Amino acid sequence: MRLWIKNPLAILADGDAGGGIVVEGRKIVELVASGKTPSAPVDETYDASRHVVIPGLVNTHHHMFQTLTRAHPAAINKELFPWLMALYPIWAKNVKPDAFRLGTRLSLTELLLSGCTTASDHHYLYTPGLDNAMDIQAEEASAIGMRMTLTRGSMNLTVEEGGTAIPGTVQDTDVILADCERVVSKYHDASEGAMFKVALAPCAPFNVKKEVMVESARMAEKYDLRLHTHLAETNDETAYCMEKFQCRPVDYLEDVGWMNHRVWLAHGIHFNDDEVKRLGHACVGVCHCPTSNMVLASGQCRTKELDAAGSPVGLGVDGSASNDNSNLMEALRHALMIGRLTYDAASVTHFDVFKWATEGSARCLGREDIGKIAVGKQADIAMFTLDELRFSGAGDPLAALVLCGAHAADRVMVAGQWRVTDGAPLGVDVARLRYEHGEAAKKFLEAL
Repeated sequence: MRLWIKNPLAILADGDAGGGIVVEGRKIVELVASGKTPSAPVDETYDASRHVVIPGLVNTHHHMFQTLTRAHPAAINKELFPWLMALYPIWAKNVKPDAFRLGTRLSLTELLLSGCTTASDHHYLYTPGLDNAMDIQAEEASAIGMRMTLTRGSMNLTVEEGGTAIPGTVQDTDVILADCERVVSKYHDASEGAMFKVALAPCAPFNVKKEVMVESARMAEKYDLRLHTHLAETNDETAYCMEKFQCRPVDYLEDVGWMNHRVWLAHGIHFNDDEVKRLGHACVGVCHCPTSNMVLASGQCRTKELDAAGSPVGLGVDGSASNDNSNLMEALRHALMIGRLTYDAASVTHFDVFKWATEGSARCLGREDIGKIAVGKQADIAMFTLDELRFSGAGDPLAALVLCGAHAADRVMVAGQWRVTDGAPLGVDVARLRYEHGEAAKKFLEAL
């Protein structure tokens, strides 16, 4: 079927698409110039004259289970390390398969409603009985119709061993690597338009043994996978690396074989000028997480320098206990604001943050088939109206999405299929999800 999404109010496309776009099957097959009509007959037309159309957003860092501890009294007003120490025991006791499924479902739904079409979740917490975490996430992503990079995380360095993880949240090295092999074999799809890809993601230098980092790099080379980890999020982490490894985090990254184009890092805040150049030269990606960086007072990512040096820069909501929501569209606004505070008003524009959240994020995930509205790309798009009071008086529709604080897409398409219509996710009982997730989250408060 050929669908013409006709005459949008505004569109962020790779060329003149003022007259809309034509979608056939899973792909965008034509950009229609302003005042023109499609070059061939269409089967259906959707009037988009009320809509601002952008590429589907791509989320490159999250911790979906953390939706169950949002604004948790034990963790409020803390920086990263004490925040983790407050929440680890609560997660260890309560993150079980049913709760994890609800956390994943809620996060994916929130992301989708915010205009996100591809998600990546850095899941590193494996409590007893949660061995099938990646299977749960694959099932939930399939049910809601989103693309997902299943990011098989891990921890195996406990406090007793000089790390920060606690017993009940870790796995042995052999178990980690065996399950990585299983998940890759079952879910990784290297083809264009894939709904699932797999990345390997040891959590961080302070809770994963060096062997896991090294073996993950070898496995990624063998199967042509992406690699992901937290790096240089806080000054505490830099101090930890200096004490334990006698080097800075970027030096450690190079030592374990991770300084290459397969890698994208979460946060990437505390890099010096030389490290920025080295990361850019190696094409290491960085996922900017502006909201959690502000909530935890971690610092400000050097987005412009990294971008200029050659590092793909993406955008992520990060964990919903350090962001407290999973709204990627909101993260664009936060990225703009903190970017201007870091640089100046002219150096970071709404086009920059759109790029980070779409094309940049897609590059972090190693994907060339998504992230743009262009002929031949996958038909992943998000459509917003400007009907809310917050938009009244807005002169530039694309800028308004960011500056006026858009939160909810009216329509979202993934792989040529509508997944959100009239602001509602298809196939999801939102009221029931809110109730069930809320009930599950109550158990995470009982520890108080």
